[in-house]
Amino acid sequence: MIMRFVLTVYLVLLFAVPQAGAMDHVYAPHGLKPVDSALKVAVGDEAPDFELPALAGGKVRLSDFRGRKNVVLSFVPAAWTPVCSDQWPGYNAALDLFRQYDAELIGISVDNTPSQFAWVEAMGGLDFTVLSDFWPHGAVARTYGILRTDGTAERALVVIDRQGIIRFVHVGDINKRPDLGMLVEELDKLPK
Repeated sequence: MIMRFVLTVYLVLLFAVPQAGAMDHVYAPHGLKPVDSALKVAVGDEAPDFELPALAGGKVRLSDFRGRKNVVLSFVPAAWTPVCSDQWPGYNAALDLFRQYDAELIGISVDNTPSQFAWVEAMGGLDFTVLSDFWPHGAVARTYGILRTDGTAERALVVIDRQGIIRFVHVGDINKRPDLGMLVEELDKLPK
């Protein structure tokens, strides 16, 4: 199990680290405040329910997973930015890790669906659910307390168990990709 984990993390890092010129199409913001919000949720809280439009069509409601799957919400600030364009392809390469923990990975950004579509296509596609928190702008991010003053979301991870209870929340430096190992450690703590 450990060797498989190490190999998977190595492969994720190998494929998720952009090659020279691979990020020429992304916007590079400068000097962003690492964290610019105040959390409104905590470990032990029932996860606030929401329904958002999915990139694949239709809408996805968080409560639809209750009693069936663990859920990992990955909030990213905005499409077409370097860290976001690196983070989600890395998670895509590690989907088997999420599946090992019976966890549904859901990516959320405050971008509209057409922008998300173009961005995901430019990254080569993603095999997990991507949701748009565009309208009303950032409503879900606001509910969770991770909407920044500039209207983007924090770079945040929320792990929710099958009963809909928040088991882990991490709001990291917007300028850095969260450590995948940290997320796997938290998934490992979920009830089997």
